[in-house]
Amino acid sequence: MTEHTKIPVPDDNADAKSTLIERVVRNYDLVKLAPAPIPQELVPPVSKRRRYRRADEVVEEAVVTPVAEAPAAPEPVHAPAAAAPAPAAPVPEVVEPEVIAAPAQVPAVQQPGAAPVVFRGDRHPVRRQHLRDQGLIVPEGSVTALLEEFRIVKRQLLLNASQLRQQGMGLEAQRILICSPHPGEGKSFTSVNLALAIAAEKESEVLLVDADFAKPSVLSMLGLPGGPGLMDALVDPDIDVAQCVIGTDIAGLWVLPAGNATTSDTEYLSSNRTRDVLDRLTQGAPNRIVIFDSPPALAASPAAELAKYVGQAVLVARCDKTGQGSLEDAVSLLSACPNIQLLLNAVHFSPSGRRFGSYYGYGG
Repeated sequence: MTEHTKIPVPDDNADAKSTLIERVVRNYDLVKLAPAPIPQELVPPVSKRRRYRRADEVVEEAVVTPVAEAPAAPEPVHAPAAAAPAPAAPVPEVVEPEVIAAPAQVPAVQQPGAAPVVFRGDRHPVRRQHLRDQGLIVPEGSVTALLEEFRIVKRQLLLNASQLRQQGMGLEAQRILICSPHPGEGKSFTSVNLALAIAAEKESEVLLVDADFAKPSVLSMLGLPGGPGLMDALVDPDIDVAQCVIGTDIAGLWVLPAGNATTSDTEYLSSNRTRDVLDRLTQGAPNRIVIFDSPPALAASPAAELAKYVGQAVLVARCDKTGQGSLEDAVSLLSACPNIQLLLNAVHFSPSGRRFGSYYGYGG
């Protein structure tokens, strides 16, 4: 026989006290569809639970009265007690960092002789006719082919000196060595003409040094008197080389004689004093060019020593006399100089047809 279950009759009193959802859950036994209960050990503590308020729940909240509506009661005034004062709070110890006093800035002491060297030697006249008779450049004279040629040479040398100075070479950038492999190839002729050409510069001056101690010729070519010179300053530390410089009536041209020759010229040039003496010649004068007329490289040893103190060397070769082997040997001896240039002298034929100076001879 089939078992029949009687549908329970709803309780009117209970329905009146419960909500619609509660009556549905109770009448249709929806509790069976509820999830399994959570184990007690997994239930979070009450202090960490979140409590969600039901929509119909009324929660009593504290009412905060604005200050304007409910003024605060005045605080009671207490008479000061005669009790012992409370111990002061400990003051934390402040540890100041140790300050190390920096040494006082001592002004740089100018070394003796550090001021710019100005030549004050007596000026001697240079006879222009004497220069003309030797085929040299004549200051204030007409423009000649020789003058134009040395203008081109000096312009290249001055440009190299400026570039060497910018590269940080130092005082060596202002020194030029004029040399030749053998005697009679025109190195003194080149030295004097180059000095006369540079002296015409508006912002430069030139010091021509006769460094051919065995056979000096610069003074005789310019018609200047003799006197102590470079070798004397190298031998005697008490001699100031700047006092040995001779002035001329050619603006911007100064001359330093060779001095008295010795049997140890090369040894004096290789001493430590040589650099100090040569630095003295350009001290505080960045626009001063020093030209050394040295002995022939293959005939005397001073040329190789002087090459250590200059920024440029001009090797003069005579076109009808100097051989290739001599040039190569001379270049090898002057290898201490970083810049060696070749100047071809006594050329009577120009394949390019250049005739410097002829332009100034035209009248229009």
